[in-house]
Amino acid sequence: MSRTSPHHHNDVSRRGLLKTAGGLTAALALGAGAASAAATASAAPAAFTHPGMLHNAGDINRARVRVAAGTDPWLSGWNKLTANSHSQPTWTPRATATIIRGGTGENYGLLYNDVAAAYQNALRWRVGGTEANAQCAAGILNAWATTLASVTGNADRFLAAGLYGWQFANAAELMRDYDDFDLSAFQEMMANVFYPLNNSFLTNHNDACITNYWANWDLCNTASILAIGILNEDSAKYDQAVSYAKSGAGNGSIAHAVPYLYTDADGYDLGQWQESGRDQGHTVLGMGQMGAICEMAWNQGDDLYSYDSKRFLKAAQYVAKYNLGNDVPFTTYTWGSGQNCAQNAQTVISASSRGQVRPVWAMLHYHYNRRLYLDDKYISQMCFSVAPEGGGGDYGSTSGGYDQLGFGTLMYAK
Repeated sequence: MSRTSPHHHNDVSRRGLLKTAGGLTAALALGAGAASAAATASAAPAAFTHPGMLHNAGDINRARVRVAAGTDPWLSGWNKLTANSHSQPTWTPRATATIIRGGTGENYGLLYNDVAAAYQNALRWRVGGTEANAQCAAGILNAWATTLASVTGNADRFLAAGLYGWQFANAAELMRDYDDFDLSAFQEMMANVFYPLNNSFLTNHNDACITNYWANWDLCNTASILAIGILNEDSAKYDQAVSYAKSGAGNGSIAHAVPYLYTDADGYDLGQWQESGRDQGHTVLGMGQMGAICEMAWNQGDDLYSYDSKRFLKAAQYVAKYNLGNDVPFTTYTWGSGQNCAQNAQTVISASSRGQVRPVWAMLHYHYNRRLYLDDKYISQMCFSVAPEGGGGDYGSTSGGYDQLGFGTLMYAK
């Protein structure tokens, strides 16, 4: 199989670097050689940070202050949120015992709509302070915590467990200190219903060839395990997810998700994404899934954004450049499918759904450009071309419009 081998740079964790170097200035001053020499093994934080998934306390406070002051782009992002039907405090949960994705009796729309509503109401409460939204979010989370017993269906059940697992945990993280939210019941549901499917997929890949499933299948399940680890303060799960992102055997680990690296004529580093020869909708989805993993780990002190010489940045630049209408290089991608690893090949990049809008770019631009002060030319252009970002309900009624929580303009602009 033709792909580059994983790079084992033993990157220093952001948390370990900040501890040993004595702060951010010293951390940024460390060169690559010093970082490699000072490498420490990845491990869960001694104490988990809360809120510490997609949004930390600083993100929430910044959005609250800027919205209250009527300052853009935060106000535009806020208006996008409050206009969404899912963010209304009148939303009624439709919790059910069995969620089915794939095959007969599909009903998973009940789940992804309620997840979006829980998150959006939680966000409105955190940023706007409205009690009615807090009550609504808590009500949705409590209903599912005491009702949902299984996620099933054909192989797509693993997508449901991954996508809605990490998203649901993020809504709960925003509500974890709210008195009327039953955190312990929700934690138990996440551990008993979502995690077993997430773990099964990353461990066995539905008994298929290790390369059979596209990167997003790994990514959403990794994100779910990471989010459950943070929500439940479960160090083993947290470590499992971070380790898989760095060195997992499937297509969702960072080296496998970005198999080929290039430099374009203007000197920008690019990385071919594993699904680029499939279509651009799933490729852009991958930016949101990998981005969620990186942001959640960042807020717990681990820098996956910069892992393996910023390999994900290179991929995001590649995907953004192509979806902006520019040409990018493409190396024939080959993989094994099914249970017998039958060989397949993609010889050209796919133009299918090129330019599709998904709310995934603000998180990446404001990290690489405003936290790290890097030139992210193509990501930046994409970010501002789709701003302000909305969320579930703003991008169509099918599941693809709910694959990411969104509202990055509101929560990440700096």
